[in-house]
Amino acid sequence: MPPTVHLVRHAQGFHNLSVKNHAIHDPLLTPTGIEQCRILAKDFPYKKDVELVVASPLKRTIYTALFSFPEAIEKRHLKVIAMPELQETSDLPCDTGSSPAEVAKEFQGKPIDLSALDTPEGQHWNSKTGRWAPHADAIIARAADARKWLHARPEKDIVVVTHGGFLHYFTEDWIGADRFAGIHHHHLPSSVSYHPHHHLGEFDIILNNRHAGTGWANTEYRTYTFKSATEPTLVETPESLARRSGTEKPLSKEEQKNLQRTASQKWEEQGYQKASAIHAKQRLMQIERDVGGYGF
Repeated sequence: MPPTVHLVRHAQGFHNLSVKNHAIHDPLLTPTGIEQCRILAKDFPYKKDVELVVASPLKRTIYTALFSFPEAIEKRHLKVIAMPELQETSDLPCDTGSSPAEVAKEFQGKPIDLSALDTPEGQHWNSKTGRWAPHADAIIARAADARKWLHARPEKDIVVVTHGGFLHYFTEDWIGADRFAGIHHHHLPSSVSYHPHHHLGEFDIILNNRHAGTGWANTEYRTYTFKSATEPTLVETPESLARRSGTEKPLSKEEQKNLQRTASQKWEEQGYQKASAIHAKQRLMQIERDVGGYGF
């Protein structure tokens, strides 16, 4: 039987404080982010069930995994598996990982499995080219590969720590893709971790922020199962869905595709994602059609 997967967005990093901080390469967690991890470690309801912890190899995601799930890591003698397929979508400095050697140095002596960075592809995981390119088609492919890998795991409960933008590709759920811009807002609380007592209403102010972002708050977790024993499609559990959206009706597959197209276009326009060759050609053809009748 395929595992239950608990998906977690990383805690607050220094790049979340301002757009200017997007220029920081592979940023660390802020003090607030570390506190968010402490809260998650205390409140996460499935911590006794966790048998495997997987994370994007960026520093903020690995530290989030280490600080948020110490009980599972220590009691079960687990190593956090660094999985490059889980890295963030853009090639901004803040979303670009460090070299395998630097990652190994940063986490020397920590319970981390970096073997995936030792492969020929893994050694170039932070190149943002080829398999790791910030193009929608490449991101879709690595998200699918990560789902297949998890689907085949023997563990019953798995924690995956990754990034806000990538989580939309990974879950194929695009609701609220622009809700949180990844930027600290002075009108909002600095620490948000979704639990049954949190509500979305107080965050509506950020919906009109001009920077595309994510529908996931820092250290928010959601729980998924797989559609079947043969199909590695993630399905959010009713309990998880109710925790964050109450009785809201899930969108159809076509509605999700429309949201994906809209979000991808916004992220491309704002530099968070590059247009694939096919998408770029389609957009150029559309522009030519739009201006064709005006003699430009």
